[in-house]
Amino acid sequence: MTALHLWLRHESRTTERRTPIVPSDARRLIESGATLTVEDSPQRVFPAEAYEAVGCRVAEAGSWVTAPPDAVIVGLKELPDDPTALIHRHIFFGHAFKGQPGAGSLLRRFLAGGGTLLDLEYLVDDNGRRLAAFGYWAGYLGAALALLHHRGLLTAPLQPTSKEELDERLRAATGEVRALVIGALGRSGRGARVALGVAGADPTCWDLAETRELDRPALLGHELMVNTVLTTRPVPPFLTDKDLDDPGRRLRTLCDVTVDVGSPLNLLPVYDTPTGWDEPVRRLREQPVLDLIAIDNLPSLLPLEASTDFSAALTPLLPDFEVGGSWGRCRERFDEAVRELRAGKGESGDL
Repeated sequence: MTALHLWLRHESRTTERRTPIVPSDARRLIESGATLTVEDSPQRVFPAEAYEAVGCRVAEAGSWVTAPPDAVIVGLKELPDDPTALIHRHIFFGHAFKGQPGAGSLLRRFLAGGGTLLDLEYLVDDNGRRLAAFGYWAGYLGAALALLHHRGLLTAPLQPTSKEELDERLRAATGEVRALVIGALGRSGRGARVALGVAGADPTCWDLAETRELDRPALLGHELMVNTVLTTRPVPPFLTDKDLDDPGRRLRTLCDVTVDVGSPLNLLPVYDTPTGWDEPVRRLREQPVLDLIAIDNLPSLLPLEASTDFSAALTPLLPDFEVGGSWGRCRERFDEAVRELRAGKGESGDL
């Protein structure tokens, strides 16, 4: 069997500071027999020198496009637009299997080059639970930003910080607030609850039992809401435009941690584009006021903590890359998406 060659790419998104593999875990992979090439990146929380010190090769940013064909390209967020034909096996969050905007274009790039997308969203155990996820820190950041904004203490543009500094700001934002966390028992929900607790808030916690038959007046009766639910099957949305226009609505701050914009499974179809670091808050209604936070790389605001936890979960899985199990399920989901794409273009399969 050919030795595993992992190629850690530079993230093209300027606000992406995380890494899926931290230097200490890179050392463990090298000791297990893998080869690691790490692209230089001015924004990654760990400099290239930290990887070089543990035995990684260092390459120029963006050079993955000319990497050996057997290299496995590892990243987190979206690929740049070029090349149009992707020949490698890629590991990252592709967001391409549920009909999201741009999904077809990305899959066609893999078809054109013969490459494969191993989407980290579908790296799951036998029960469908993600094996490597940023959910806890996404929930933590989402609730923290929502609370700070609700108190008038959120400043833009957002900047990466440390948990210690963020918690200090949260402790300064204490006070009564009627908050709701939906999906409270999951990773993201747990993070949201902990962050609100740092600020002294005791949120209402809803999960499957409470959302099966949603009490929408009760939802609208909260001042602050954090949604952490990402569904894989059609269910009624938690909020609609009609709900936002309810004159009795007390809801003033809404944070959508999942940011499933464009998906037919979106549980909050009340906005059509995410917010970002430069403008983290968007006003959805003026009377009464309702503000939205919907940032799709929240954990990058705590890049050290988020990267360390994610890498600890992902690294033990990499030596068994594509050896059945969870990687096999990833590959099967890609193959299924390709078949669906072909079927949508006619029996000939022409793309």
